[in-house]
Amino acid sequence: MLDGHPELAFRYEFELAVDLVPPGEGWPDLDVYYEYLRTYRFVDPPPHIDRSLDYPSLVRSFLEQKRRADRKPRVGAVVHRNFDRLLRIWPDARFVHIVRDPRDVARSCVGMGWAGHAWSGVAPWIEAEQLWERVRASLPRQRWITVRYEDLVHDPKRELGRICRLVEIDFDDAMLEYPSRSTYRAPSPSFTEQWRKKLTPRDVQLVESRVHDMLAPRGYALSGLPRIEPSPLERAALRARCRAGRARHAARSLGVRLWVERAVAHRGGPRAWREHVQRRVDAAINAQLA
Repeated sequence: MLDGHPELAFRYEFELAVDLVPPGEGWPDLDVYYEYLRTYRFVDPPPHIDRSLDYPSLVRSFLEQKRRADRKPRVGAVVHRNFDRLLRIWPDARFVHIVRDPRDVARSCVGMGWAGHAWSGVAPWIEAEQLWERVRASLPRQRWITVRYEDLVHDPKRELGRICRLVEIDFDDAMLEYPSRSTYRAPSPSFTEQWRKKLTPRDVQLVESRVHDMLAPRGYALSGLPRIEPSPLERAALRARCRAGRARHAARSLGVRLWVERAVAHRGGPRAWREHVQRRVDAAINAQLA
C-alpha cells in the first residue's frame, strides 16, 4: 500500500539494517556485515554495497537507492524486530506501529512455518509489542501513530489517510491498486478474527495465557474461555511440538532433499556449496511469499 503512493518508496523486510547492530553502542564490523549480506534473503533487489562508507552511511544508502530507483521524494521500510536501533541510524525517523490480534498472528506464524504451535507463534508479537512500548516512550507524539490491522482492512482509506498525514503527504488512490501489480488480494474484513475458526479452543487458551493482560490496552477482547496456565512440563512439551512442527513444515515447503541439504549445510561444508544451498532455500521461501 505505502509503496504504491506516487510520493513514497518503501522497502520490504529491512531487518538487514539492524539485526547486526549491537544493543547500546557501536556498529557491526563491516567485514562481518559484508559476509552477512552475501547470503541475506532479499525480497527487494539487492542494493549496491559501497565499501567506502561507514556502517550507518551504508545502510542509509540502501534506502536512498530505493528512493532514487523509484524516483520518489520520500522513503521508508518495514522492520519487524530490533526497530529501536533504527533511531541510531535515523534519529528523526517516524514510526507507523501496526498491530494485529495476537491470536491471528500466532495462527499466521504457524501457517508460515515460523512456529510449530500457536503457543510459540505468539512470541514474536509479544517481543515486538514490548519493544514498541519502550520505543514509543522515547518519541515525540507527532512522530508515531498506531494502526490496527483490523481497522486497516475495514476502512483502508481512513487508516492510510492517517499514515499519509504522519509523513505530510496526501492520500492517493494508487495506494489501493496493489492487487493489480502483486499477488496480494484487496483488503477485506474476512481477513480478521480468523482465529475463531482456525484455532482450537485449547490453542486460544494457550495464546491468551501469554497475552492476557496485553489484549485490552490494544483494543482486543478476551475470548471468554477459562484462563489456564501451562505447567512447566506442559511448556516443555509445547516447545518440543513447536520444533517438530517447524521441521515438518520446512520438509513440506522445501522438499525433503533441500531440507536435508540445509540441515547439513548449517553444520559445515565448503563455503560455495553452503551458499548455493542457502540461495536455493531463499528462492523457495520467496516463491511462497510472492
